[in-house]
Amino acid sequence: VQLQASGGGLVQAGGSLRLSCIPSGRIFSNYDMAWFRQAPGNERELVVVLNWSVGYTYYANSVKGRFTGSRDNAKNTVYLQMNSLKPEDTAVYYCAARTIGTTTWPYWGQGTQVTVSS
Repeated sequence: VQLQASGGGLVQAGGSLRLSCIPSGRIFSNYDMAWFRQAPGNERELVVVLNWSVGYTYYANSVKGRFTGSRDNAKNTVYLQMNSLKPEDTAVYYCAARTIGTTTWPYWGQGTQVTVSS
């Protein structure tokens, strides 16, 4: 599985961005998807998990109420809508995939930089 992430950029605090992730095939029926982020000097942080097999979406407390994960089956795309962005959201954002029923994330996109200025 190959993942292509895009949509990052520079935005002022309070602004919005939408990230996209396109897998190499139509995998949504067999894979969970997630968004992670990593800021300089920090460990990679799990932001959103889209577990469609059980209809469950997980959000990290730091983004709850501001970020929304979704998918468009017709476009074979997963999105991360980020609103009310804060400087502390600055990071490289990665999409990831795992086979439903497993716990590790073996498939990763290349990362897209999000920079939020104050």
